[in-house]
Amino acid sequence: MKLASLKAGGRDGTLIVVNRDLTQFVVAADVAETLQQAIDDWSNSAPRLNALSEALNLGSCEDSQTLDFTALASPFPRAYEFVDGSAYLPHVERVRRARGAEVPESFYEDPLMYQATSSGFLGPRDPVPVPSEEYGIDFEAEVIVVTSDVPMAASVEQAADSIQLIGLVNDVSLRNLIPGELAKGFGFLQSKPRSALSPVLVTPDELGNAWQDCVLHLPLHSWLNGERFGAPEAGVDMQFNFAQLVAHAARTRPLAAGTIVGSGTIANEDESLGASCLAERRMLEIIADGKPQTPFMSFGDSIRIEMLDQEGRTIFGAIEQVIEPYGS
Repeated sequence: MKLASLKAGGRDGTLIVVNRDLTQFVVAADVAETLQQAIDDWSNSAPRLNALSEALNLGSCEDSQTLDFTALASPFPRAYEFVDGSAYLPHVERVRRARGAEVPESFYEDPLMYQATSSGFLGPRDPVPVPSEEYGIDFEAEVIVVTSDVPMAASVEQAADSIQLIGLVNDVSLRNLIPGELAKGFGFLQSKPRSALSPVLVTPDELGNAWQDCVLHLPLHSWLNGERFGAPEAGVDMQFNFAQLVAHAARTRPLAAGTIVGSGTIANEDESLGASCLAERRMLEIIADGKPQTPFMSFGDSIRIEMLDQEGRTIFGAIEQVIEPYGS
């Protein structure tokens, strides 16, 4: 099934079930008012939502409505937790190589992860407000999963069983603020503003053979200002699968239902597939020519992030955003 949230309603939106073609929806208030309420009681709500999904896809819901992507909030307008990994080591290797640093051996055995912003997510068609172009505005195209409750010290097998929903994220980064923050030795804060989730999240069964071993085996497409930017394969070069990432996050603390876990920027050894962020393209330019040629994003620039199934149909809907000055 495919789930989303309307902007209408309270601060956490209104839960809806969306058909597979992303053309129709039905409000799911009789099951749960919000997606957070649904995931909190997933064992009871999931079967009822799935029944609603089946009826909608069969065309037997009399109260179905036409889907308007601009009316959608983030599926989770806010979440209890968002932790983001960096599971694609080609990305890490290039970033470090460009500044003459080696990748520590521990990176191949122990996932990189940080605590991201979860108090609010931008809608999938909302603009990205930034105070200044001088901050080095970048997008990051990633895959995310959403868990039910995960106990502390969960095994990888328990972590795999907790994965209930899958989607995409534009993990916005302010690159020129990152070096100063990392130099303090205490991680990201100002350099990681609010991100945007895909219009819909889907259950693993919707992905068929594309979801195997807790890895999504499809390319993730991005277009910058209408031009193709990259389509790296999400199922290739992922050092740690999502079950391993979830277990890593839960090593010393339980994860509440609705926790979002990100893959990190999708990147492949095969550079011909393109990149999933400007920073990586710039790093490749530094490696090749000694300096970057591609600028970071400016006000008015647009980004589109989307994943298609093997028949070329959109799975999660597209994240489509424009960069705008904060306060405009």
